Amino acid sequence: MRRLLTALLFASLLATPAWAAGWAVDYTKSRLGFTVQWSNEPFSASFKSWKTDIDFDPADLAHARAAVSIDMASEASDADELDSGLRGVFGFEVSKFPTAQFLATSFTHKSGNDYVATGTLTIRGVTKPVTLPFTLTISGKTAHMIGTTQIMRLDFGVGEGEWAGDKPVSHAVTVTVDLTATRS
Repeated sequence: MRRLLTALLFASLLATPAWAAGWAVDYTKSRLGFTVQWSNEPFSASFKSWKTDIDFDPADLAHARAAVSIDMASEASDADELDSGLRGVFGFEVSKFPTAQFLATSFTHKSGNDYVATGTLTIRGVTKPVTLPFTLTISGKTAHMIGTTQIMRLDFGVGEGEWAGDKPVSHAVTVTVDLTATRS
Protein backbone atom coordinates (compact mmCIF):
# COMPACT_ATOMS: atom_id res chain seq x y z
CA MET A 1 0.00 0.00 0.00
CA ARG A 2 2.83 2.38 0.88
CA ARG A 3 4.49 1.73 -2.50
CA LEU A 4 1.20 2.44 -4.27
CA LEU A 5 0.77 5.78 -2.44
CA THR A 6 4.39 6.71 -3.18
CA ALA A 7 3.94 5.82 -6.85
CA LEU A 8 0.70 7.85 -7.06
CA LEU A 9 2.33 10.86 -5.38
CA PHE A 10 5.32 10.65 -7.72
CA ALA A 11 3.06 10.31 -10.77
CA SER A 12 0.98 13.30 -9.69
CA LEU A 13 4.13 15.41 -9.31
CA LEU A 14 5.23 14.46 -12.81
CA ALA A 15 1.77 15.26 -14.19
CA THR A 16 1.62 18.66 -12.45
CA PRO A 17 2.35 21.36 -15.02
CA ALA A 18 5.10 23.88 -14.41
CA TRP A 19 3.72 27.19 -13.19
CA ALA A 20 4.02 30.15 -15.50
CA ALA A 21 6.52 32.92 -14.82
CA GLY A 22 5.73 35.19 -11.86
CA TRP A 23 5.87 38.95 -12.31
CA ALA A 24 6.41 41.78 -9.82
CA VAL A 25 4.63 44.98 -10.83
CA ASP A 26 6.49 48.28 -10.59
CA TYR A 27 3.67 50.44 -9.24
CA THR A 28 5.69 53.65 -9.74
CA LYS A 29 5.68 52.98 -13.50
CA SER A 30 2.18 51.51 -13.73
CA ARG A 31 -1.32 52.99 -13.85
CA LEU A 32 -4.79 51.56 -13.36
CA GLY A 33 -7.60 53.96 -14.10
CA PHE A 34 -10.81 54.77 -15.89
CA THR A 35 -12.44 57.41 -18.06
CA VAL A 36 -16.14 58.21 -18.27
CA GLN A 37 -18.04 60.97 -20.07
CA TRP A 38 -19.26 63.44 -17.44
CA SER A 39 -21.32 66.38 -18.74
CA ASN A 40 -20.04 65.60 -22.25
CA GLU A 41 -16.42 65.91 -21.09
CA PRO A 42 -14.04 63.07 -20.32
CA PHE A 43 -13.51 62.51 -16.59
CA SER A 44 -10.40 60.45 -15.84
CA ALA A 45 -9.23 59.02 -12.55
CA SER A 46 -6.75 56.43 -11.34
CA PHE A 47 -6.36 54.15 -8.37
CA LYS A 48 -3.30 54.91 -6.27
CA SER A 49 -3.33 51.61 -4.36
CA TRP A 50 -3.75 48.20 -5.97
CA LYS A 51 -2.00 44.86 -5.76
CA THR A 52 -1.41 42.12 -8.29
CA ASP A 53 -0.47 38.47 -8.37
CA ILE A 54 0.54 37.54 -11.92
CA ASP A 55 1.81 34.26 -13.34
CA PHE A 56 2.18 34.61 -17.09
CA ASP A 57 4.35 32.89 -19.66
CA PRO A 58 3.42 33.49 -23.32
CA ALA A 59 4.60 29.94 -24.07
CA ASP A 60 2.30 28.44 -21.40
CA LEU A 61 -0.99 30.35 -21.48
CA ALA A 62 -2.91 27.34 -20.14
CA HIS A 63 -1.38 27.96 -16.72
CA ALA A 64 -1.37 31.76 -16.77
CA ARG A 65 -3.42 33.65 -14.21
CA ALA A 66 -3.72 37.12 -12.78
CA ALA A 67 -5.44 38.53 -9.72
CA VAL A 68 -5.81 42.24 -9.08
CA SER A 69 -7.14 43.76 -5.86
CA ILE A 70 -8.01 47.47 -6.00
CA ASP A 71 -8.37 49.77 -3.01
CA MET A 72 -11.44 51.71 -4.14
CA ALA A 73 -10.85 54.52 -1.62
CA SER A 74 -7.58 55.27 -3.44
CA GLU A 75 -9.46 56.64 -6.48
CA ALA A 76 -8.10 60.07 -7.35
CA SER A 77 -8.62 62.65 -10.07
CA ASP A 78 -8.13 66.38 -10.49
CA ALA A 79 -11.65 67.01 -9.11
CA ASP A 80 -11.75 66.41 -5.34
CA GLU A 81 -15.50 67.05 -5.10
CA LEU A 82 -16.25 64.39 -7.72
CA ASP A 83 -13.85 61.94 -6.03
CA SER A 84 -15.72 62.36 -2.77
CA GLY A 85 -19.02 61.53 -4.50
CA LEU A 86 -17.54 58.55 -6.31
CA ARG A 87 -16.44 57.05 -3.00
CA GLY A 88 -19.91 57.60 -1.50
CA VAL A 89 -23.12 55.59 -1.41
CA PHE A 90 -24.12 56.35 -5.03
CA GLY A 91 -20.63 55.59 -6.34
CA PHE A 92 -18.23 52.88 -5.19
CA GLU A 93 -19.61 52.95 -1.62
CA VAL A 94 -16.12 52.28 -0.24
CA SER A 95 -17.31 52.08 3.37
CA LYS A 96 -19.21 48.89 2.48
CA PHE A 97 -17.16 47.67 -0.53
CA PRO A 98 -13.54 48.74 0.07
CA THR A 99 -12.00 46.60 -2.67
CA ALA A 100 -12.70 45.57 -6.23
CA GLN A 101 -11.24 42.40 -7.76
CA PHE A 102 -10.26 41.33 -11.25
CA LEU A 103 -9.48 37.63 -11.69
CA ALA A 104 -8.18 36.58 -15.09
CA THR A 105 -8.81 32.88 -15.53
CA SER A 106 -7.75 32.40 -19.15
CA PHE A 107 -5.58 34.07 -21.75
CA THR A 108 -5.66 33.91 -25.53
CA HIS A 109 -2.90 34.92 -27.92
CA LYS A 110 -4.38 36.76 -30.91
CA SER A 111 -1.30 37.65 -32.99
CA GLY A 112 2.05 39.36 -32.52
CA ASN A 113 1.95 41.12 -29.13
CA ASP A 114 -1.86 41.03 -28.87
CA TYR A 115 -3.60 38.98 -26.19
CA VAL A 116 -6.97 38.79 -24.46
CA ALA A 117 -7.48 38.08 -20.76
CA THR A 118 -10.85 36.63 -19.81
CA GLY A 119 -12.08 36.65 -16.25
CA THR A 120 -14.36 38.32 -13.77
CA LEU A 121 -14.56 41.80 -12.30
CA THR A 122 -16.17 42.38 -8.91
CA ILE A 123 -17.23 45.91 -7.90
CA ARG A 124 -19.65 46.66 -5.05
CA GLY A 125 -20.08 42.92 -4.47
CA VAL A 126 -21.32 42.35 -8.05
CA THR A 127 -19.29 39.98 -10.22
CA LYS A 128 -19.50 40.11 -14.02
CA PRO A 129 -17.49 38.48 -16.82
CA VAL A 130 -14.96 40.78 -18.46
CA THR A 131 -12.54 40.48 -21.38
CA LEU A 132 -9.44 42.65 -21.44
CA PRO A 133 -7.62 42.92 -24.78
CA PHE A 134 -4.00 43.95 -24.25
CA THR A 135 -0.62 44.30 -25.90
CA LEU A 136 2.43 42.85 -24.23
CA THR A 137 6.07 43.58 -24.89
CA ILE A 138 8.68 41.54 -23.05
CA SER A 139 12.32 42.62 -23.16
CA GLY A 140 14.64 40.51 -21.04
CA LYS A 141 13.10 40.39 -17.56
CA THR A 142 10.86 43.43 -18.09
CA ALA A 143 7.30 43.35 -19.41
CA HIS A 144 5.10 46.26 -20.46
CA MET A 145 1.38 45.64 -20.85
CA ILE A 146 -1.29 48.07 -22.02
CA GLY A 147 -4.93 47.05 -21.97
CA THR A 148 -8.30 48.72 -22.34
CA THR A 149 -11.83 47.44 -21.88
CA GLN A 150 -15.27 48.95 -21.51
CA ILE A 151 -17.71 48.15 -18.73
CA MET A 152 -21.17 49.47 -17.93
CA ARG A 153 -21.23 51.15 -14.51
CA LEU A 154 -24.86 50.22 -13.78
CA ASP A 155 -23.99 46.52 -14.20
CA PHE A 156 -22.06 46.95 -10.93
CA GLY A 157 -24.56 49.21 -9.18
CA VAL A 158 -22.39 52.32 -9.57
CA GLY A 159 -24.55 55.40 -9.91
CA GLU A 160 -27.94 54.24 -8.75
CA GLY A 161 -30.85 56.46 -7.74
CA GLU A 162 -30.66 59.94 -9.22
CA TRP A 163 -27.42 58.94 -10.99
CA ALA A 164 -28.97 55.99 -12.87
CA GLY A 165 -29.51 57.94 -16.09
CA ASP A 166 -26.81 58.39 -18.70
CA LYS A 167 -26.76 62.16 -18.13
CA PRO A 168 -24.65 63.76 -16.83
CA VAL A 169 -22.57 60.57 -16.41
CA SER A 170 -22.35 58.07 -19.25
CA HIS A 171 -23.15 54.43 -18.51
CA ALA A 172 -20.04 53.28 -20.41
CA VAL A 173 -16.74 53.41 -18.55
CA THR A 174 -13.37 52.75 -20.19
CA VAL A 175 -10.91 50.96 -17.93
CA THR A 176 -7.22 51.31 -18.77
CA VAL A 177 -4.25 49.33 -17.47
CA ASP A 178 -0.66 50.42 -18.19
CA LEU A 179 1.58 48.01 -16.34
CA THR A 180 5.34 47.52 -16.08
CA ALA A 181 6.66 44.42 -14.33
CA THR A 182 9.82 42.39 -13.87
CA ARG A 183 10.08 38.63 -13.88
CA SER A 184 10.43 37.36 -10.32
